[in-house]
Amino acid sequence: MAGSDLALPQGYELQEYRIESTLGVGGFGLTYLATDTNLNVKIALKEYLPGDLAVRAMDKSISSKSDDAVETFEWGLERFLDESRTLASFKHPNIVRVMRFFQANKTAYMVMEFVAGLPLSDWVKSRRPVDEASARGMLLPLLDGLGVVHDSGFLHRDIKPGNIFMRDDGSPVLLDFGSARATGGELTAIVTPGYAPLEQYHTTGRQGPWSDIYALGGVLYWLVTGSKPVDAAARIRNDPMTPAIQAGDRNRYSDALLASIDWMLIPDETQRPQSVSEIKMALQGNQQATKLVSEITQRVAQSTTRVNTSGAPQSPTQLAGGLTGVVLDRDVLKRIEVELTKHLGPIAPVAVRAAAKKALSIAQLVEMVAGDIDDESVRTLFLKRFANADTSAPVSRPASSRPNTTSQVPTMLAEQRFNAAVISKAEAALSSHLGPLARVVVKRAAMKARDESELYLLIADEIEDKDERKTFIRKAMANKE
Repeated sequence: MAGSDLALPQGYELQEYRIESTLGVGGFGLTYLATDTNLNVKIALKEYLPGDLAVRAMDKSISSKSDDAVETFEWGLERFLDESRTLASFKHPNIVRVMRFFQANKTAYMVMEFVAGLPLSDWVKSRRPVDEASARGMLLPLLDGLGVVHDSGFLHRDIKPGNIFMRDDGSPVLLDFGSARATGGELTAIVTPGYAPLEQYHTTGRQGPWSDIYALGGVLYWLVTGSKPVDAAARIRNDPMTPAIQAGDRNRYSDALLASIDWMLIPDETQRPQSVSEIKMALQGNQQATKLVSEITQRVAQSTTRVNTSGAPQSPTQLAGGLTGVVLDRDVLKRIEVELTKHLGPIAPVAVRAAAKKALSIAQLVEMVAGDIDDESVRTLFLKRFANADTSAPVSRPASSRPNTTSQVPTMLAEQRFNAAVISKAEAALSSHLGPLARVVVKRAAMKARDESELYLLIADEIEDKDERKTFIRKAMANKE
């Protein structure tokens, strides 16, 4: 049964709220446009209803589909209530406002302000290239809101373009606090490739306000360069990501903004801004902060040592054997590939191969590929299925046998492999999503990809909408010559 079939009907009344329409259907629930009949105002009403785990009875109550699903259903319900409590405690115009939450129909509901506008990923499409005034106009209010979150003792942990909404008046709103946690509590691994810092790839990582700052820096990098940041796990050794100060248009953006983005995106969390106030000082032209940004970015660029999630230097032996220096069990990878195919179709093997080049462990690889599964409840089950499958091990080999990741040979081979017709076709396909930026994105991807399938997988990463991304990949692979 599709999520829309599970939705409460128009006109249904739940306490003082009357359902008007369904705004969205996600893996863990549905969001309705509703009217508060007491105040006669529109609100957004979010209902916990994981479609793969639960059913709706004739009396509109919710229950697990089977005895096996009860534990997962209850776990998700507690997570939903935790998110509600967290959001209800924040009071800031640039954080989505939760007025109240309550339990009914054997499930839970969150009452939120109704925000008219667009997701940042859609808002930006007609505005690229975004000018500096617009970038700062989005960034500074979000920093203020994030400061409230951090001062309350919480971390958001999943800042990305899809979780930022732009109101009709141009002001931003930070959404989706489903991964938020108190800084003193248990901090699980949570990864959105490109935006999550390295310390979030492991439960032992040193997470803090600097982790959210990295993610927001990733959003800014994407906004001003048109390219999603390189996954943090791939930046451990010989960082392949072009700094914003080089990738950004310096005729359009000030050095202060571009250098601040690079500061926010330093892989070593100890060298990043440690608080929102630090990055705001640099953006506002504070001389001392600007000098600090310049010194840190220059020092990091010159450094040959990369760090692990605890901030300790990695030894050469740990890094040997490829980009990550970790061998991943082929049998386990095959099982993941088979299972992922059920959800992604024929692109699953390509996705697993790409993730395997960057992952430090099976657990990390599973987190990375799971991000392409749209349904949140299915994604949760997928993650649990492979929770204990980690048999990865570091490679140990003499320094002379280590691959030279700074070599230009792979780039040369990539350029020879893709003729002008392939590049032109990829640019044409991507231009409907990114416009003139498609040319730059395809050129960069061609420098890394080993074959045409991987080329399309890499450029598809820049398409923010998941449905559009999957359609793009499937169509590209079907038409591939």
